[in-house]
Amino acid sequence: MVSSSDEMGERYLIVQPANGGITDLLRYGIFNNKASGSKFLLQHQQQQQQQDDDDDDDKRFVIIVSIIMRKLIKVFGKPMEWTGYVVDFILNLLSLNGGLLPLFANLFQGKMAIPERGTATFISTIGHIDGRINLEAEQRGIELEPGSKSLMDLCMMASKLAYENAAVITNVVNLHWKMHFVDFYNCWNEYQKERSTQVFIFCDKPRDANLIVISFRGTEPFDADDWITDFDYSWFEIPNIGKVHMGFLEAMGLGNRSNVSSFQELLQATKTDVFPAMAETSAYFVVRSKLRSLLEEHRNAKFMVTGHSLGGALAILFPTVLLFHEEELVLQRLLGVHTFGQPRVGNRELGGYVESKLQQPTPRYYRMVYCNDLVPRLPYDDKTFLYKHFGACLYYDSFFVQQKVDEEPNPNYFGLWYLIPEYLTAVWELARGVVMGMAYGKEYKESWEGIMMRIIGLAIPGLSAHAPPNYVNSIRLGT
Repeated sequence: MVSSSDEMGERYLIVQPANGGITDLLRYGIFNNKASGSKFLLQHQQQQQQQDDDDDDDKRFVIIVSIIMRKLIKVFGKPMEWTGYVVDFILNLLSLNGGLLPLFANLFQGKMAIPERGTATFISTIGHIDGRINLEAEQRGIELEPGSKSLMDLCMMASKLAYENAAVITNVVNLHWKMHFVDFYNCWNEYQKERSTQVFIFCDKPRDANLIVISFRGTEPFDADDWITDFDYSWFEIPNIGKVHMGFLEAMGLGNRSNVSSFQELLQATKTDVFPAMAETSAYFVVRSKLRSLLEEHRNAKFMVTGHSLGGALAILFPTVLLFHEEELVLQRLLGVHTFGQPRVGNRELGGYVESKLQQPTPRYYRMVYCNDLVPRLPYDDKTFLYKHFGACLYYDSFFVQQKVDEEPNPNYFGLWYLIPEYLTAVWELARGVVMGMAYGKEYKESWEGIMMRIIGLAIPGLSAHAPPNYVNSIRLGT
């Protein structure tokens, strides 16, 4: 299939699982049938010719894995959504009423508290798995140095807090952290066709701030569209920059795959405040506008960008587009980018471009990976394909021992050589979770929800390894 945007010379690849059936998938996967494969792939003519010329088993396998996973997740999309609503409600019902037995007592006495979504007492599933809200460095201050333990802890806690609603975030930032909540944004995600890109901003103090933090929400545990985005293999090439994950661009409000030319249109809206209509609810433009005003208000402040999971991908994409837009005055005030369990966002060319700007003369972009976390191994990568990690990688094993590496072990997760160690590690993490409180103190005692997460990890180790408690513990206990 060929789009009219081919005339503009735009380069892109869109993987479309819904456009073909199981028979097409088998024909393409087993027999490399071009006609069947073209049903799943949308790209311009020159790319199609190159695909026909140099198609190989590795590339085809990567695309097939993406299609199968996205089809499977789509099938379970509604059940996942309903499960999420039920789990959220039950966890908050138990929490508000003090547990199971007090819940029954309140029910018989007519005093049962009913949770209300969006209020300051309604906590996300992530918040129930790990209820910690206090900062480790609150007593001695935060060292404003990229990669410092106290700054990493603040960023991870902010990334975890991003899963909550605006009322909860405001209370934690203002009342517990004694900092200054600025705003919460619920922006349009063109891929999901809803306002699902959430980000909040806060400062270390209301006047003459030294630090501004931008925190993007990550992959919701029960949100099928978030997981489909992580498994998506589609990309759009920004000229002279590199190939960027199309789903992440859409989550930032920087284009729409149903109209590929919209990516170019929005990316060219550089330093003016007059945007195309689509950009008015774009996370990138909304956050950029607010950041400019905050930097003008707080002349001594620098800013951090952070996020866990999908939020980590958006966190590094934000300064990447600032670089493309030559926002030099803003970027001079960038202290750093810290991401946790972040998926791959683009190709080697993109990585080289970002590293040349953000890692010199000293590193400002740190990417943290815990053990067998599945998400940093997505989208699938091999020696011939395009998605590559970049930046300084801090890898923590299941004993919280830190290593600085170029790439985490088992970069594609599905390697058979790592299969048995992954399951053995999941067993160890469950046992460790049971005794964490006794070994490290009550702050580290895992909730029953956290233990349930570890049990799920016995079936799919990479999912439990992705949970925020692993990252908080790695920072605070890491050696």
